[in-house]
Amino acid sequence: MLNEPTIDKMRELRLAGMLDAWQRQQQDAQLSSLSFDERLAMLIDAEHDIRHNRKLGRLLKEAELRIPNASIEDVRTSPTRGIDKPMQRQLASATWLQNHINVLICGQTGVGKSYLACALGQMACRRGHRVLYRRVPRLFDELALSRADGTIARVLGRLGRAELLVLDDFGISPLKDPHRTDLLEVLEDRYGRTSTVITSQLPLEKWHAYIGDPTVADAILDRVVHNAYRVQLKGPSGRKGEAVMEDSKT
Repeated sequence: MLNEPTIDKMRELRLAGMLDAWQRQQQDAQLSSLSFDERLAMLIDAEHDIRHNRKLGRLLKEAELRIPNASIEDVRTSPTRGIDKPMQRQLASATWLQNHINVLICGQTGVGKSYLACALGQMACRRGHRVLYRRVPRLFDELALSRADGTIARVLGRLGRAELLVLDDFGISPLKDPHRTDLLEVLEDRYGRTSTVITSQLPLEKWHAYIGDPTVADAILDRVVHNAYRVQLKGPSGRKGEAVMEDSKT
């Protein structure tokens, strides 16, 4: 049986999962029949799990996902919806993250663009990647404020270091010149090193015209479109269905 000095050392080493698992082993007489290696493996598994869960909690908190419990496994798939099972499995494999490929999700309001984007962000967190979620209008506000108070370098650095940046609601408000240059700067810092997920109600072929300035539009699209999976979601608005369900309850 472990003595108090050993317990104190485990606490000092922050082996809380291992210590908790050992104490539970002492209370289960059936585990006494297991070999030393088997019991040690159980202790290591417990420590690994608690550290993984702590890291996941920290990554999800830092990501600030709009829908933190979104799951790629729960994304509705069908050939007519614009995302089928093979595409779902491809996105869930996360090889696109390792290869620094972007994901561009287009579709009308309510078809699940934000859910899919957040599901990809949650999946990336589960795999230990640093993720940041930003609605594009809020991102422009954040960059403008940081430029005014002198913290722009720190904000751009954080955006650039994120292994996955989720940019939601691109194209819902007019772009001004500072917005164009800020977006180009963010994407330039990430180009070829990280992945970006972008959602938009605008079809991809209208992005160039929306950005406005042809030179800047060429530069932005060159950094996101040519190395990207494209998902065009279709179907009725899920929000309308939710509203009908709520009305039926009243």
